[in-house]
Amino acid sequence: MYASVKSAGVRGLSAELVTVEVDLSSGLPRFDLVGLPNSAVSESKERVRSAVRNCGFQFPISRITVNLAPADFRKEGPIYDLPIFTAMMLADHQIISGQKTLERKLDELRSAVFLGELSLRGDVRRVRGVLPMLICAREKGMKQAFIPAGNAKEATAVCDAMDVYPVHTVKELLAHLRGEKLIEPVEPVPFDVLVQKNARADAPDFSEVIGQREARRALEIAAAGGHNVLLVGPPGAGKSMLAKRLPGILPEMTYDEALETTNIYSVGGLLPEDLPLMVERPFRAPHHTATLAAMAGGGAQASPGEVTLAHNGVLFLDETPHFARPVLEALRQPLEDRCITIARNRATVTYPGNIQLIGAMNPCPCGYYGVPYTENGRVCSCSLQDIRRYADKLSGPFLDRIDIHVRVRPVPERLLLEAARSECSADIRARVVAARDRQKARFEGSGTTCNAGMTRTQLLEYCALDDACRDALLVAHEKHQFSARSNDKILKVARTIADLAGSEPIELPHLLEAIQLHAMDAYLDP
Repeated sequence: MYASVKSAGVRGLSAELVTVEVDLSSGLPRFDLVGLPNSAVSESKERVRSAVRNCGFQFPISRITVNLAPADFRKEGPIYDLPIFTAMMLADHQIISGQKTLERKLDELRSAVFLGELSLRGDVRRVRGVLPMLICAREKGMKQAFIPAGNAKEATAVCDAMDVYPVHTVKELLAHLRGEKLIEPVEPVPFDVLVQKNARADAPDFSEVIGQREARRALEIAAAGGHNVLLVGPPGAGKSMLAKRLPGILPEMTYDEALETTNIYSVGGLLPEDLPLMVERPFRAPHHTATLAAMAGGGAQASPGEVTLAHNGVLFLDETPHFARPVLEALRQPLEDRCITIARNRATVTYPGNIQLIGAMNPCPCGYYGVPYTENGRVCSCSLQDIRRYADKLSGPFLDRIDIHVRVRPVPERLLLEAARSECSADIRARVVAARDRQKARFEGSGTTCNAGMTRTQLLEYCALDDACRDALLVAHEKHQFSARSNDKILKVARTIADLAGSEPIELPHLLEAIQLHAMDAYLDP
């Protein structure tokens, strides 16, 4: 007997429907699985066999052939356990009886998708990548989906156009398909409700930062325009503390951004079981020992790396010079193109990488260059050669992609003892959102979302300078020898400063502040 059901598979961040066909024929008992499966899929035979027997069902005593179509699409992971089990039970008439009834049942399930891993006792276990597969199924016109109960939360964002049934065990699934006891479908939850429900009340706040007026201002500008920042200062000055508070002043994610980010975490298997949608912007802070594959993505399956996991959020590199040179150089493409392409012999995948990079570093190996005196009496003991060697760990092309360079000064003891509270993140965020709203109206319909992503044409249109500003920029070019990319970065930051000030033209104070923020790389030249 023959039966087939629909499933799905993931390639990169996109999914494709897979047809699971089962044929039961006469002959010596045998279980063959074809259709370009990897080892995890091939092992489905043993999991399905044990689940059938341990749940009290009869395992077919016949030759079993399972085909996963299309055959040229590589199948990975244990997600095909549940569709193989379902198709086998249908073909063996253990769900229904009679040929006509089988044809009618197959016709009913023609628009249904089955996903899930089976335990040996018949439990349906949580799998990764359910969200992109459900999105694909919805786009292909599927009306029903049977998924593990552990993945039910992430289905709430896409179950408005299809019935999604959370399955705990195969017994529960068969009872539903037989009409004996129906499974309640997942209820859709509006996006604004998800935002309110999952908002972090304990997120780090700028009110906890003492002093650091220049650094706070730089991060506000960065948040308002989506600019990259490099924080330079001695140990304990507050670089990491400042960076961790940047997501708290960024605008809330839109539904499309949240769905895109959740998609990435679903494929990576990093989405918490109780979190239906990523509504908070991600903050990724890999250790400086991270490998190239961990940062950019890779491996046999070309999995997403830290750049992709930080999509629509912040990638924080603490102790930036200690990262391997190839790892930092790999960031050059996503910082420019907002995506990263992973090429492997089995697949070439392009992942999104719209990140805001925040780097933090000491000014020298000992960390105290430029600090005349510290509270413990330490002063810089590095030679000029040591300082230059340390600074050269960051290449010119990498630094050229950083919009804002800012010195983080040690906080005076007087301010530390006073412990006065600073402006809170909510107030800063209000100004950032207002500036982003101006940019949204300016770039409407163009695909550009913030000033950092302006094209050359948009730069010429929205960053026009008067004579005084042009003269000041020429003087800065003569002094600092800015590259063409640096020139564009300065204009984009100046545009953001003007937006924060509510000014349509870029005025001289806006441009001078942008020049100062970009020219802070002077610390690299002792």
